[in-house]
Parts: sequence; C-alpha cells; structure tokens
Amino acid sequence: MSKLYFRYGAMNSGKSTHLMQVAHNYEERGMNILIIKSSTDKKGGDKLVSRLGVERTVDLLAKKDDNIFEKVSQWVELNGKIHCILVDEVQFLKNYQIDQLLEIAVVKDIPVICYGLRTDFQMNGFEGSERLLLIAHSIEEMKTICKCGNKAILNGRKINGRFVFEGEQIAIDNVDDVEYESLCGDCYFKYKKSRN
Repeated sequence: MSKLYFRYGAMNSGKSTHLMQVAHNYEERGMNILIIKSSTDKKGGDKLVSRLGVERTVDLLAKKDDNIFEKVSQWVELNGKIHCILVDEVQFLKNYQIDQLLEIAVVKDIPVICYGLRTDFQMNGFEGSERLLLIAHSIEEMKTICKCGNKAILNGRKINGRFVFEGEQIAIDNVDDVEYESLCGDCYFKYKKSRN
C-alpha cells in the first residue's frame, strides 16, 4: 500500500521547489508523475512558481467541487500508469478532497505527496491542512528561518509593508496586494503587539 504524505512549512521553506525536485527525480528515472495544484492559488495560473524563479506547468488544477479520485482515474485511463502524485498548495483543498487523496494512495496504490501551509497569518488552520494532519501516513516539517535567525513557524501577512492580523483567510501573495514573511513565535507576537 502506498502512503499519503504531508510536507508542510512556513512561507519560503522551499515547498514548491522541493516538489519540482521530486518530480524531476521521478521523471529522470522514466517514471510518470501527476502534478496537482489548487485553483484557489491564482499565482502563476496553471504553473507552479517557486521563489527561486523555477516554474512548471501543472497537470491538473483542482477546483473546489472536483472529485480528485475521479480526475486521477480519468487521467490514468488516458495517459497510463502514474508512479507518484504531487500536490502543491494543498491547504486550499477541501476535507473530502484530502480523503480522496488518501483513497488514491490506499486503493490505487499511488504515493501522494502533498505540500502546503499548516496555518494562515492568524495562526488558524487551513481546511486541507487540518485534515492532512489527522489522516496522512507521514507528516514532515520543512524548516525555514525568521529574519531574527530563529526557526520560523508562522506566516506574517503584510500590506503596504506593515504586518496585519485581520482579514480574509485567503489572499495570494503577488496577486492580492499582500506579501508574506516567515516568522518565529517571538517576532510574530512582537509585531502583533505593536499593532495594538
């Protein structure tokens, strides 16, 4: 039986870059992969975009009401065996879509490796990430650092260069006039307190 993996990290921890490296490794060995990205992530359209400047077109843009199990089944019928499924921006998927990814791993025996954020800029969980934390076979943190040098665990949202702590959960950097910064707990609360 294959497994469902969740690799999470704060912004700038290299999630998309790592996904593209894993894809390259499979393809270099003559294996077929399927890359899925949530359509909620408007940055790059149908492309994965790494902050290092690397881009790659995805195979499937998953919409909120898509049945990913059915989409993958159709993909296999048209294109043949898949050796691995890689999912970027998984935090934006719905609970039932995460359950479908688990079903793909178990029933179809295809490893599914998901990359995404664990929490938003208000320290609240994303739907897809919360479900993965409950049912993934393997959970791995991808580490990055805060500008103070400590381990970053949170995501700070900035508008016009200032940290904000209220607003809609989803705003895409470089699309919705926001930017994000990885923060350690100390810096997060220091910036939050300075806003009061």
